[in-house]
Amino acid sequence: MHQIRIYTLRTAEALQQYATVQWPRHITSMPSFGITVQGFWTDHQAGAHRLIALLSFREGVDPAEFITAYAASTELAADMRSFDVSDIVGIEELLLDPVAGSPLA
Repeated sequence: MHQIRIYTLRTAEALQQYATVQWPRHITSMPSFGITVQGFWTDHQAGAHRLIALLSFREGVDPAEFITAYAASTELAADMRSFDVSDIVGIEELLLDPVAGSPLA
C-alpha cells in the first residue's frame, strides 16, 4: 500500500527547513516501522508552502498504527529536533490502492 502525505507549512522558511533537514532524517528512521519513503517534493505553486511525500507500507503494516507508533517514538523526536512543529499547519493523507500495470504497484 502507498500513501501520499501533504504537509502545509506556515512559511517558506519553515518549508525549506522541513524539506531539507527533517524529511531526509525520516528516510532513515521510517524503515524500522515498515515504511519506505519513495520520495518527497515541494509544491511548485508559489506561496503554497507544501511538502508532498510518497510512502510505501510493508505488507501487514497498518497506516493508522504506524502513525500512532511513529508519533510516540524517539526516532521521530530525534528527526524533529530543531524544528517548531507548530509551523506545520495542516496534514492531508491519501491512501492509494495499486492498479495492475502501475510501476509502483
